[in-house]
Formats: sequence, structure tokens, C-alpha cells
Amino acid sequence: MNKPVVVIGIGEIGSVFARGFMKLGYPIVPVTREMDLSIVAAEVVAPELVVVAVAEKDLQATLKQIPDVWCDRLVLLQNELLPRDWQPFGFDHPTVISVWFEKKKGMDSKVVIASPAYGPHAALLKEVLATLDIPVRELGSESELLFELVLKNLYILTTNIAGLECGGNVRDLWFEHNDLACDVADDVLDIQESLIGRKLDRRALMEGLLAAFDGDPDHGCMGRSAPARLQRALAIAAEAGVSVPVLQRISRRG
Repeated sequence: MNKPVVVIGIGEIGSVFARGFMKLGYPIVPVTREMDLSIVAAEVVAPELVVVAVAEKDLQATLKQIPDVWCDRLVLLQNELLPRDWQPFGFDHPTVISVWFEKKKGMDSKVVIASPAYGPHAALLKEVLATLDIPVRELGSESELLFELVLKNLYILTTNIAGLECGGNVRDLWFEHNDLACDVADDVLDIQESLIGRKLDRRALMEGLLAAFDGDPDHGCMGRSAPARLQRALAIAAEAGVSVPVLQRISRRG
């Protein structure tokens, strides 16, 4: 029998990974927020993987509690994720996947584009999600991963924050509110550059953004988390001393 896979956070996305692993014959150990990770780790000392599928807002608190015996088996998949989120905890080489499929209650997974993955277990994730017809693209370097994480952040933050002002879907955003989309994207990329401490290839990132828009033109801009994402972005910008006039204007209008 395969080693078990621990899934921390059995929400919509966590359940997708759990189902894929089960299709390949991996027992699943689900961990809910009420459970003590140290107690689970005492029972499951050497799992195949530990998939951290909690919400973005719960990631830091969860990583602080990861037992040492699990540190080399982590899979991270949150939105708004950057290396600065895991490096302080000594997780030097987690497997990271930028999830580009949507899963809502009562519906099957909907793929936007292939989900890029990097790390020691990226090939296994590709095999796992293939059982659910979800494509995964393996990356070859940390620099490629950083680009893909920033691209996903650009997509999520631009669509959610611009959506607070214009609503609609990503096709409408690009063709009917192009100035707004580009202005929000500029503010978002200013924040991303401050977080990673380097300049970004903005042209390549905007091309990636358009490819994602083409992958699902009807994708709605404003999710339930949009107001919280805006406030989180403003807080990060304020702490870093980054000027984000468009995000500030949208916040005042709200």
C-alpha cells in the first residue's frame, strides 16, 4: 500500500487533491482546523506528502505549526503565495503548484490554463491531477516558479480589485475597462516587486495575464474575497512604502 497523504484543509481545492491521490491508491489523512498537527504527526510520521490547502489568510499560522518530521514533504498551493511566505520557516524546497483551476461547491473542477508546479514532488502532482483531467506543467527552475507565482497574484488581484469597480467577467474587464485593468495591474506589480526585491518582466507578465483571460473569458472578476484582497494589498503597500493610487481610489469608492 502507498504511504498516506496528509491534506490540511479539506475545502473545495483540498478535496480535489484528495480525490486525485485516492484515485492513485494513496490513503488520505484529512486534517481540519480543530485538529492538533503534532498529534496527527505522531500517528503519521512518514507520509508521502503533506498538502497544505488552507486559505491564504490561514497559511502563516498553519506553517508555524508544521511538525519537523513533515518539513521535507510539503506541498503549497495558495493564491497570493511568494517564497517569502515559506522561507522564514526553513522550508527550503517545498513543492509548489500555482492552481489554475476553479472548484466551487456543487460543480466539477473548471480548468483555466495548465497549473505550473515546481519542486521534488511536481511529477507526482502532475500524475495525481491527470486522473481528474486537470493539466499540470512541470517547471525547471526557481526563477520560473517565481514568475508563475507573480503571474497568479497579478491575475487574482487585478481581476478581484478591478472587479470591485466594474464587475463583470475578465473579457469585459479587458475590452471594456482596459485602462482600469492596466492601472490596477501596475499597482499590483509595484507591490509584487517590493515583496520580491527585484524588477519584473512586466510585458511577459501581461502576456501571461491575457493568456489566462483567454483560457476562461467568462470568469467573473469579483469573488467573495475581493474586498479582503484589496485591504490586504493596501496594508502591504503601506508597510513597504509603495504608492498605489488606483487601489486607494477603489478603496475610497467602496
